[in-house]
Amino acid sequence: MKRSALLLGVALIALGFTSCKDEKEVQAKKTVETYVVYVDSLENVSTEDAQTNWESIDAVYQLRVSEAETALGNLKESAKEQDDINASRAKYEALKAKIQAANATANPVVNSKQKLRNTLFGDGKMGEDMSFTWVNKDNILSVYEAFFQSYKDNKENFSREDYDEIKMMYEGLDSRKNTVENEGLSSDDNAKIASIKLKFGPMFKINRMGAKSEEMAKAKE
Repeated sequence: MKRSALLLGVALIALGFTSCKDEKEVQAKKTVETYVVYVDSLENVSTEDAQTNWESIDAVYQLRVSEAETALGNLKESAKEQDDINASRAKYEALKAKIQAANATANPVVNSKQKLRNTLFGDGKMGEDMSFTWVNKDNILSVYEAFFQSYKDNKENFSREDYDEIKMMYEGLDSRKNTVENEGLSSDDNAKIASIKLKFGPMFKINRMGAKSEEMAKAKE
């Protein structure tokens, strides 16, 4: 009688272990499925909404994928679930690349030299070729005026490299002025430009020397 009771107890314990293990397997499969369903649901989110809410989307994704990968440890045979996770990961990475590309288009990265050109001449006026073809006899005075004013407003923030770049841009503008003079630049505008150049030249020379000296001093520290 005692032996029968003992065998029954062992059987019940074994059944309990089996039941617990089966529950873990079922829960593990549900966890992986939840991850897969989440990634699939992102296909229904518009690019605009995904861009706006990307931090939240990615935070949930990282939680879901972490849970799914942990769940694999509770599966006897996890090949199918592993394939499902890999497929969903590939889907997510494709979506991430799409959103990053959309962000890059909407907010293009502007390098330091282009920022400097935009500061001195206006956004998008001049690119890497530093062409001044957009400057003509009718607007060249305003270009010089805007350039000089922007320079004075920002000269304390320019680095030594910035001053080298400004020198090239200024020389390019002067070269364009020589062309514009032959296209009918008025004597009045020419005189005003000469006045700006007279003020700018010495100021720029002193500021540039100061930037170089400051850079050398920092290098010695």
